[in-house]
Amino acid sequence: MKKELVKREQRLRRKKRVRAKIFGTTGRPRLSVNRSNRQIYLQAIDDSQGRTLISASTMEIKATGEKSDKSWALGELLAKKAKERGVKSLVFDRGYYKYHGRIKKAVESLRKAGIEI
Repeated sequence: MKKELVKREQRLRRKKRVRAKIFGTTGRPRLSVNRSNRQIYLQAIDDSQGRTLISASTMEIKATGEKSDKSWALGELLAKKAKERGVKSLVFDRGYYKYHGRIKKAVESLRKAGIEI
């Protein structure tokens, strides 16, 4: 039990440390990432107004294959939605996750699609 509490506290500390340096505006929203065992969720958030501008998840994608392939397609989907809304750049908020694996794939596909991060 104690190990689980320590792990949760470490995650919260990491999240606060990352989040203290990042703030999303209307011109450059914050790209927030949430990852579960099966899905990955991306949101572009305007912190000045406190609302989500764009969101996407792997549940919207009909692609099959590995989770990393789905996260690449998710980045492309979010880039398409961002261009429709006129968003050209985002501030990346990785939360307490490492910049690795599925999260890295999603962000790289956003960059390749023309979104500045």
